[in-house]
Amino acid sequence: MTPYVMASLPFAGVNSGMRLSLLLFFITGMAFARVDRVEITSRSDYLGARSFGLAGSYERIQGRIHYVLDPANPHDAAIVDLDKAPRNERGLVEFTADLDLIRPKDPARANGVLFVNVPNRGGRFFIREQNTDEYYLRQGYTLAEVGWQFDIRPDPKLLRLEAPIVRGLTGRVRADFVVTEKTLDHPVGHVISGTIGGTGYRVADVHATDAILTERDAPLAQRKAISRKQWRFGDDKTIHFDGGFVPGRIYEVLYTAKDPAVVGCGLAAVRDFAAYAKRDPDAIVHARYAYAMGISQTGRFLRHLVWQGFNADEEGRQVFDALLVYVAGAGRGSFNHRFAQPSRDAQPLSPLFYPTDVFPFTDNPETDPRTGATSGLLDRARAEGVVPKIFYVNTAYEYWSRGGSLIHTTPDGKSDFDVPPEVRIYFVAGLAHIGGPFPPALSAERSLLGQQLDNPLRIEQLRHGFTAALDQWTRENVAPPDSRHPHVSDATLVPVSALAVKAIHGVGLPGFNYEVYRTGFGAGWSRGVVTEPPQVDGVYPSLVPQVTADGLDIAGVHLPEIDVPVATYTGWNQRDPKIGFPESRASFVGSYIPWPKADLARRYHNRDEYLGRFARTALDRYRDRFLVVDDLPAIIERGGEEWDYATK
Repeated sequence: MTPYVMASLPFAGVNSGMRLSLLLFFITGMAFARVDRVEITSRSDYLGARSFGLAGSYERIQGRIHYVLDPANPHDAAIVDLDKAPRNERGLVEFTADLDLIRPKDPARANGVLFVNVPNRGGRFFIREQNTDEYYLRQGYTLAEVGWQFDIRPDPKLLRLEAPIVRGLTGRVRADFVVTEKTLDHPVGHVISGTIGGTGYRVADVHATDAILTERDAPLAQRKAISRKQWRFGDDKTIHFDGGFVPGRIYEVLYTAKDPAVVGCGLAAVRDFAAYAKRDPDAIVHARYAYAMGISQTGRFLRHLVWQGFNADEEGRQVFDALLVYVAGAGRGSFNHRFAQPSRDAQPLSPLFYPTDVFPFTDNPETDPRTGATSGLLDRARAEGVVPKIFYVNTAYEYWSRGGSLIHTTPDGKSDFDVPPEVRIYFVAGLAHIGGPFPPALSAERSLLGQQLDNPLRIEQLRHGFTAALDQWTRENVAPPDSRHPHVSDATLVPVSALAVKAIHGVGLPGFNYEVYRTGFGAGWSRGVVTEPPQVDGVYPSLVPQVTADGLDIAGVHLPEIDVPVATYTGWNQRDPKIGFPESRASFVGSYIPWPKADLARRYHNRDEYLGRFARTALDRYRDRFLVVDDLPAIIERGGEEWDYATK
């Protein structure tokens, strides 16, 4: 711990006893974590002080977390550019993050676990005014949403991090995008939909001649430069193209930006709030255990957090006891390098070639056939004795479009790879990254529009079961279900060319899946500085789950709809031709492919037989510990609705 002298502390006007108490508080507070203080802006009863089982009623606390980091601390050394950030009079770097937290009003009713959701692009999961998931409340969890992303798009409802800024530094920044209809203007920041995405970095000089705009018709196609006379920056965050951006093209702009944020402070923000709750006696909440959950972008964030050593606090003590990593595929992300854009991911067409899917992919050390390097995601945590319990939960979409197989195969895709004892890998068969509506319909979001109806199955139906099993493993040492995922060894994990069927009721399967690009980020990458655009020299082969004659995934955790089906549910949906690239897969969504009623009549005598089999399968999943008893009535009711829709 950095020594502090009394002269630097605000002791004027207090007596000697108070001075000693303040000094002890200041020093011990620094030793517990680098949460300097929590500024509470709102305190209220949650959901009208309703009671939730044995946990009783909840209190909601909203505010700002004030952090300080010491650039000399070895557990902060991985934060790129922290040593260049402004410092306060104590020589520390300051920053803040939004906090939203609920806890049982009676601390004796809490279960002793702080459960942190890492907000996906600023959005809350646990704490909602509507559609609240009451399961977590009935269990007595203290639930927290902690801002970590500095470039959240404008929306007062979103949680953000105010990161330190390094003034005067410049660098090249790349932004790529596709459009679904002709448009003249586009932001340089990442756009998914509405306010979901990232704001990007401002253009340092909108008149600079070093900016380049290119277009191409496939991810690996040659870039074609667009004449500077045909386009310009509308302002320092938008680009205007006189000819208009059109569907079917990938556009990419390369420009000079300045004043990068210290993006890696987001990793420290999540780490340090959990450490503070576990160890600071003056924390606003207390917990014996800390769990973290990340979904998609923030599932990748948690993989990154462990990989870069952020599961140890500044004193080297374990922070998170357990991690629930949902739908992250094989990825990490742009979470800690100069001019990093945390919102950027890897979708079938855009964004592309960001530091999202990069070696290593597995937890135990593997060897990269391209470079000869050997490493694993858990190397740093294992060396420091801070390995958490981890559940990786992926859907069929992640195998088709996020390189999901690489977390349990060798980098060449030829063999299965071992899974550490602290880890479980669960493949949820037949699901998409995000579930569609029921009754099934085409996507209402134009950028996600596919040729088939959206797959309506949702991973939410299994989330409580995963939580319960991970909690029992962590607190009671009750082993969870064994990993369930496809394998190379039994041919349940195969190249697309080896799939058992090529079409399902006239719907052709995609001709290719996403294979992770082997990307080189330049000589400065080891220091967190990216050369743009990066070099691509091939792929790491990724595989997809083998299917039955009905096109249903064989391996994995099966919802009842997969074992007692009335349709085919997939993790892919090819893009509607009107939005371009019809041979490629739409981002995030899957397909619902209905079956002829004659097929259903051959399989099931009537609705009662179907529902009986469906209910038995749901009970099997409960006995397997993938479902909790609370969820069985709704799941069985949904089965009846599926039948009624399919047979109407």
